[in-house]
Amino acid sequence: MKILVPIKRVVDYNVRVQVKPDGSGVATDGVKMSINPFDEIAIEEALRLKEQGKADEVVVVSIGPDEAQQQLRTALAMGADRAILLQSGEAVQPLQAANALLKIVQEEQPELVIMGKQAIDDDNNQTPQMLATLWDRPQATFVSKLSLENNKATATREVDAGLETIEVELPAVISTDLRLNEPRFVKLPDIMKAKRKPLETRPLSDVTGDFSEQELTITQYEAPQPRQKGVMVESVDELITLLKEKGLVA
Repeated sequence: MKILVPIKRVVDYNVRVQVKPDGSGVATDGVKMSINPFDEIAIEEALRLKEQGKADEVVVVSIGPDEAQQQLRTALAMGADRAILLQSGEAVQPLQAANALLKIVQEEQPELVIMGKQAIDDDNNQTPQMLATLWDRPQATFVSKLSLENNKATATREVDAGLETIEVELPAVISTDLRLNEPRFVKLPDIMKAKRKPLETRPLSDVTGDFSEQELTITQYEAPQPRQKGVMVESVDELITLLKEKGLVA
């Protein structure tokens, strides 16, 4: 059984994001970049399934610049067997990413695709669902518990009303929630071993062709407005009066 894990290179979640002065994007020069946290959880879950004897190979794939090899090497150091980088110097939007991943899925023929529910840079939460639709296979999203048995995946999902458990036939797409697991720390010997593991690089155009007509155009980035200072009131009556003046209550 083979598990495919797509990952994304993003600004590290500990870094305070800054918008470029001209508003053309987010400043990344000299900024620490890491694996998207939800994707780290996906890698960890795939590795745990392999350690349980439920999978034979874990393959990680990423779409991005050459620098994304660093994040792929980190995934290899965690325990993945090999990696694929689809090189792209431009930002890739969800539908284009899903189409590219579909081509890799068709080549690799995995029984399971595990990926983060969303990336922390754009928060779209679209690629897993799009991939499952294009692949015409079942999906389980926002998964906080996962088990495999008899060519089926049993997934506990976090929904508005609480938790629900569903069963999907493999092959399938799983998207991970934060509570699925705690990713392991990478040790120095594993980092050294990862340097000898295979990492294939290919241009993104090899698998996607031209999808420019499907792209959205982002015209401007803006930082959130600073939070205004709160107003202290002496009584409920004063609060109601202020809310009425602002038109917030009738």
